[in-house]
Amino acid sequence: MPSTSLPTLLPRHLAILLMMSVATMFAANHVSARLAFDNGTGLLLAVLMRSGVACLILLTLVVVQKKRLWLPPGTWPWQLAVGLLIAIQSVSLYSAVARLPVVIALLLVNTFPIQLALLSWALGGPRPSLRSCLIMGTILIGLLVVLDIPSWIADADAMGPEWLVGIGFGLSAAFAFACALWVTEHRLARVGSTLRSLLTMQTVFIVMIVGGLLGAVPGGMSLPDNSAGWTGLALLALLYGSAFSLLFIFVPRLDMARNAPVMNFEPVASLLLGYIVLGQMLSPSQLVGGAVVVCGIVVLSLSKGR
Repeated sequence: MPSTSLPTLLPRHLAILLMMSVATMFAANHVSARLAFDNGTGLLLAVLMRSGVACLILLTLVVVQKKRLWLPPGTWPWQLAVGLLIAIQSVSLYSAVARLPVVIALLLVNTFPIQLALLSWALGGPRPSLRSCLIMGTILIGLLVVLDIPSWIADADAMGPEWLVGIGFGLSAAFAFACALWVTEHRLARVGSTLRSLLTMQTVFIVMIVGGLLGAVPGGMSLPDNSAGWTGLALLALLYGSAFSLLFIFVPRLDMARNAPVMNFEPVASLLLGYIVLGQMLSPSQLVGGAVVVCGIVVLSLSKGR
């Protein structure tokens, strides 16, 4: 019988360095998106550009790897559902980024492990353990500190009319992503990752075009007003495509079961980049809350890994 060899894992220090670089690129993509939105770029256009670049990369991988463009019987509706969920997640995420400091938007979206655990339990999965519940409770407390809820309650007008809407979009993005992960794990396990990702990005791309033609989002397809907006639009597409490609190509060699929590470096990177590029800064108490959220998510990820 022919022997099949598993991909050689990268040395752990190189794997961690690569994953931190990818997380930083994803963070830079969100900062670039905020730069684009602040300079007139339409929301749907940004998602369209991002998904279009990802489609080209994935299509190239399919052709190079000679993958079959075939889905097992009965999986088409679920694959379409995942594509629509990721489209909702993408629009909601960028809507949150447009209204909140980038790091707060990302911390909200990173609550998806909590929502996924609760969703799995509601749909017949195992009940979260007491330890997991304590960790999730700690994450939520940290999130309340990050969102500066006392200040919002004391003077909602000072926080701006978009603050609460942005929080809603961030949590909606997390919920849509959690639903997509559940469907992927329980209904699309037989579908190859390359094909599944390609079809998902194609669905997002088509949904953005249809949404733009129907005027679903006012000004959703608006072009940037100036060179800063064009720079942000180009960078968000290139950074997302590059990070996506690196992660997708190297994931078999990264020992994700052991190293996946490193990807939670993204909010930290977004904090630094948001301050350097956009001048966004959190208060000391919010920084403490953000640290609690990130540490809690890392601990929760490690618990699931074990």
